[in-house]
Amino acid sequence: MTHPFGIVLKQARQILRLSAADASRAAGISTAYLSKLESDSVKKPSPQILQQLSAALAVPYAELMRLNGYLMPGASDASGSTGGASAPFGDVTDEERDELFEYLMWYRSRRRGTPRRSRGDLPA
Repeated sequence: MTHPFGIVLKQARQILRLSAADASRAAGISTAYLSKLESDSVKKPSPQILQQLSAALAVPYAELMRLNGYLMPGASDASGSTGGASAPFGDVTDEERDELFEYLMWYRSRRRGTPRRSRGDLPA
């Protein structure tokens, strides 16, 4: 099952051990707006805000766009079509994509110098 956008943001922020104030400052948004995003009170943040969050929280921009219903070039549409070219991981299920995404967030946090975690410490 795909995680709601707000949960992904909060997990990314927690993995990086950023306070809401630090994360919002890094993204160039207010702490109140970040709180609304994390609680899924904002229905569809703009691509610009998603870009800022992507840079601040090290979450792939395409993933943030997908979670908010935006179509990215080369991404599959509702019919599953990618417009011709096959994605390298086109057969990955939603559940597998979520787990790969969580692993990527953990891996990036580890590479940025945060304390190492065991595989069992990954977010559920």
